[in-house]
Amino acid sequence: MKPTLNAVDQAIDSRQSIRQFLPTPVPREMLAHMLALSSRAASGTNTQPWKVYVLQGASRDLLVNKVCQAHDDLRANPELAAEFKEEYDYYPEKWVSPYIDRRRENGWGLYGLLGIGKGDKDKMHAQHQRNFRFFDAPVGLMFTVDRAMGRGSLVDYGMFLQNIMVSARGHGLHTCPQAAWNGFAKIILPHISAGPDEMLVCGMSLGYADETALVNTFRTPRVSAKDFTTWLD
Repeated sequence: MKPTLNAVDQAIDSRQSIRQFLPTPVPREMLAHMLALSSRAASGTNTQPWKVYVLQGASRDLLVNKVCQAHDDLRANPELAAEFKEEYDYYPEKWVSPYIDRRRENGWGLYGLLGIGKGDKDKMHAQHQRNFRFFDAPVGLMFTVDRAMGRGSLVDYGMFLQNIMVSARGHGLHTCPQAAWNGFAKIILPHISAGPDEMLVCGMSLGYADETALVNTFRTPRVSAKDFTTWLD
């Protein structure tokens, strides 16, 4: 018999990466509450390494314009790639199974749903650029960490980010965590007035999901718990 989901279970189970949001504003008080609650995430020796920048209105729109232009410029001149490097490796240098298989399944599933073929570079570019428009969400979040911190702080950060995403569900909101922004840190960090010791961890879109959007029907599969769990008695 499948157990009944409680409120926390429901928030976790209903979390997904939303790629089309409504323009409906999110109250600042709600955002402040969610961030304060999320700070209860565990962190090694209570270092609390997170720093958050909330972009709304003009600041959000200006960043969107800057990064979308850079994204277009990069496509027109691939040699610019040297200027847009991620500061830390989010993905492996060399993909191996089963991770590459899951990555491909994810890409084929999303692009197939949207009718974007493998060779349709214009549509692929436009869809990828939706990241840099925050998928039309009214709230964009940027997360940084002090470069002095070790790798463990990224583990702490993951728990903090998950808290935000689960809290969002509890308030009827949705999110999309985005490492896609990382390559444009040289544009983003000055825009948000981050200090010289700060490294961009990722971005996140937040708002109310457009429930009518086809793209939001895409829900990624998960490996069965029995496949990644070893029981030792």
